[in-house]
Amino acid sequence: MADEPVVAIVGAGLVGSGWALVFARAGLKTRVYDPQPETRNKLIPWMQEAVRDLAEAGLVDNPETLLGHLTVVDTLGAALRGASYVQESVFETVEAKTAVCAQIDAEMDAGTLVGSSSSGIPASRFTEGCRNRAQFMIAHPVNPPHLIPLVELVPAPWTDPDAVTKARALMERVGQVPVTVEREIDGFILNRLQGALLNEAWALYDEGYANLADIDATVSHGLGLRWAFMGPFETIDLNAPGGIVDYAKRLGSMYHQMATDRSPKAWPDETVLKAGAERRANLDQDALAERRNWRDQKLMQLTAFKKKAGLAD
Repeated sequence: MADEPVVAIVGAGLVGSGWALVFARAGLKTRVYDPQPETRNKLIPWMQEAVRDLAEAGLVDNPETLLGHLTVVDTLGAALRGASYVQESVFETVEAKTAVCAQIDAEMDAGTLVGSSSSGIPASRFTEGCRNRAQFMIAHPVNPPHLIPLVELVPAPWTDPDAVTKARALMERVGQVPVTVEREIDGFILNRLQGALLNEAWALYDEGYANLADIDATVSHGLGLRWAFMGPFETIDLNAPGGIVDYAKRLGSMYHQMATDRSPKAWPDETVLKAGAERRANLDQDALAERRNWRDQKLMQLTAFKKKAGLAD
């Protein structure tokens, strides 16, 4: 990979536009392409507002310089020309990703790396037919990627290990926190962990143990406070006098019993509708966009605090 890589963003929705900010913020020349003209036309105004918010939070020093690294282009070929890294962020279906990866494969330069923002579909399901498939992998961010740094790198069985190494180095260079998933699994790591919590949350709600607000509060004012700066293994390592082995001896059987008592099941339709009504009673659907903006503002403040407190790495 060149010392000063050029990055192509393919797909400029919520995830793709956040990715563009990640690379531009790091000073890399970033070209953004989306097949929908209306999406392309909205991108720069959104970028300007987002960069202004980042500057107010103290997360970027020179907004105009950042914006100067961004170019919106009208064709895929213009985005890919000279790019050493491509971040694909199109609609999450095997069909859509197969089609766009075939197009990228046909026009990409030799040696270009391609990361897909797929949140749970392994790359082997949509890159097998690519001529350059050894250069393709999953690079799954957390939304919004310019505010939450984690990136899951997941190779397909045919991905070149050196490509993963280079992609990890690039992610570190642009300020993200990459984790490497050694082999494919549906959902990767983040969504499997999130799914375990969601499945239990739905079950507790369905069985009438607590309402949505109280279940949410258990995480936001309880578990989430620790999880903002440490993971589950470090958490339990610090929660028993003798560390993680001691914790497992004390509480392992309890957790095992809870898991075996719970039979996994689909989220019941009636319960989902009940939850939807409960949420809409607390937050009107027309206010969802405003609340997302509130979330992003809080994420900026938390990110700024973690940076100041030395907790960003």
